[in-house]
Amino acid sequence: MSAPAFEDRYRAEGDPWATLTDPTERAKAHAVLDACGEGPFEAVCDLGAGLGVLAAGLAPRSRSLLALDAAPTAVAAARERLAPWPHAEARVATLPDDLPNGEFDLVVASEILYYLPPAGLAATLAWLDRAVVPGGHVVAVHWTGEAPDLQHTADAVHEALVARDGFCWLAGSRTDTYRLDVLVARA
Repeated sequence: MSAPAFEDRYRAEGDPWATLTDPTERAKAHAVLDACGEGPFEAVCDLGAGLGVLAAGLAPRSRSLLALDAAPTAVAAARERLAPWPHAEARVATLPDDLPNGEFDLVVASEILYYLPPAGLAATLAWLDRAVVPGGHVVAVHWTGEAPDLQHTADAVHEALVARDGFCWLAGSRTDTYRLDVLVARA
């Protein structure tokens, strides 16, 4: 999906993936936050942050947090959700073009990487190689269903992550609806 298509969905539906109301989505968010750990994290980047649900869960555990999403409507909601934490910022960004400079000890990729075309996914994975500090973590979670707007399956994305030379697989789980993997950057 293009950035305008994401924006159209947020404008039309408010919470198009029911991240605020669906019990399965809420359980998945808890699983992701548990997989991230308690921190404290020096610098966190939340790719595809949507309404900021995960970012709000990570903000109290971090010293600096950057939540990125391509949809301005979603970013506005994330900013409101992150308002209690002055060290947390939500920013409009399209992957991979607007990936930030800097280093992170935690990057969360939730329900975003499978939307990227092959070159965009490759560029984002290469960015992870540079952006995640040694010992830092990547936590990725993606829905395992099929949809016409997905460029890759969840398994294809996660296998590409696990195959990165700069990372070592640490933990993972799979449910009826999603796959979650945790990787650690090699020293």
